[in-house]
Amino acid sequence: MKLKCTKLRFLLFALFLFNSLFLYLNFSTDHDHPPPNSIPRSLSENSLTQIRSSLKPWPILPSYLPWNLGGKSPIFHSCEAYFGNGFTRRVDLLKPISEPRRMAGTRGGWFRCFYSETLRSSICEGGRIRMIPGRILVSQGGEKLESVIGRGEDEEMPKFEDGAFEIEVGDRSSVGKKLVDEEFLNRYVQQGGIERHSLRALIGSIRQVDAAEFVCNEWIEEPTLLVTRYEYANVFHTFTDWYSTYVSSRVTGLSSRPHVVFVDGHCETQLEETWSALYSSLTYAKNFTGPVCFRRAILVPLGYETAMFRGLSERINCHGTTANSLWLNPDDQKTARLSEFGEMIRSAFALPVDRHNPKPLTPRHNILFIRREDYLAHPRNHGKIQTRLSNEQEVFEAISNFAANQSHSSSSCKLNVINGMFAHMSMKEQVAAIGNAAVIIGAHGAGLTHMISAYMDTVILEIISSEYMRPHFELIAMWKGLEYHAMNLHGSYADPKEVIKRLNTILTSIGC
Repeated sequence: MKLKCTKLRFLLFALFLFNSLFLYLNFSTDHDHPPPNSIPRSLSENSLTQIRSSLKPWPILPSYLPWNLGGKSPIFHSCEAYFGNGFTRRVDLLKPISEPRRMAGTRGGWFRCFYSETLRSSICEGGRIRMIPGRILVSQGGEKLESVIGRGEDEEMPKFEDGAFEIEVGDRSSVGKKLVDEEFLNRYVQQGGIERHSLRALIGSIRQVDAAEFVCNEWIEEPTLLVTRYEYANVFHTFTDWYSTYVSSRVTGLSSRPHVVFVDGHCETQLEETWSALYSSLTYAKNFTGPVCFRRAILVPLGYETAMFRGLSERINCHGTTANSLWLNPDDQKTARLSEFGEMIRSAFALPVDRHNPKPLTPRHNILFIRREDYLAHPRNHGKIQTRLSNEQEVFEAISNFAANQSHSSSSCKLNVINGMFAHMSMKEQVAAIGNAAVIIGAHGAGLTHMISAYMDTVILEIISSEYMRPHFELIAMWKGLEYHAMNLHGSYADPKEVIKRLNTILTSIGC
């Protein structure tokens, strides 16, 4: 009996030592763990089998609805066609090599596009695609803003030489030819009103090459989004880019969050904090020193081609609602896609995606006042913003005084005013402030686009000067399903008493 116990203790001790050694070797070595925010790479096509996946999983989102429509196409100009998967016309330019030919040693890539009749835009993707950074004429990208002051915008936008991108083909008769012609581009990657359409130029540069020429310095095995940005320092326009990358990932059925490669030469901005939070890694095309091959690359449509931007010039009659109501009662004129995306952003920053806390006996409501401040946004910016509310400080102080008096009165509501100085807050802090707000107040400005991350019971009060009567945020509020109020000014001065009157009406409507 004692002998058996001794053997058992020895066996357990041996297992303990084995597991300890295994864990030490597993976690102390970093050859197969990519550094944060970088794409795992290999020097040859077959060596990446030793590298673990570095992709972030998709989070569970309360407003998520399936993107695979089971072969059905949404109705033309329906809300799903605008904000969801309207990319249902599939065009195969190169089909994957058949299994018998592949087994016989033939190698080749594949390429296809998904076209949306409603948005007049395509999401394209391909396999065995090679990018040659030396044939992309653009600045390095990702530099500190202070180091590139005065750099021209033209230097930051890519010009693609023929063969900047290549795809391997098994058909020798196609070698040396362009993948697409002008007719294809005019039909599926339309120029529209964009003078310099970078995605169109990128696809137009793709050349077909054979296996002998398809030589790569390194391979990227995991799905990667290729993105070109225009107004990269503007929150509204960057939201359109974020949304386009999200839609592209869902439409192409990616099982995890992909990597992102910027095919532009813009410098670093604060907004990259959100890019890094949303996706698995972030880098620039010019960060690669030689030809790099992608096992699967997704070419993301420009932000100008999303519904958020299209809706400024064409009528998109969609109203935001909950995913649950749409699941129970489908409606072509309603959408929950912006709520889904807002939850995606909150989740990316590890913030709550739904309100679960029970209401306190004495509710406290946050009033977020979004400020417009001077700050250096890009190399051609002098750090001075355009004034859209000339007495902003006076209005903020009036709201703060009103809230303090309200909180000290016999009112059942306690009010807390948040000074939303977004230029001095991290992106996570900005998203958190939006999520904690019962009421959001602000002059017309890109910062209001953050309402996409707000909860459905948040109320918006936009103060609009006569020079900036534009529909951006009224439309976003409608598409998101938020209660929206506009205070239109004669000029840029807002009467503080009138602001308080509007605010008091809103607070009364939410039970204060």
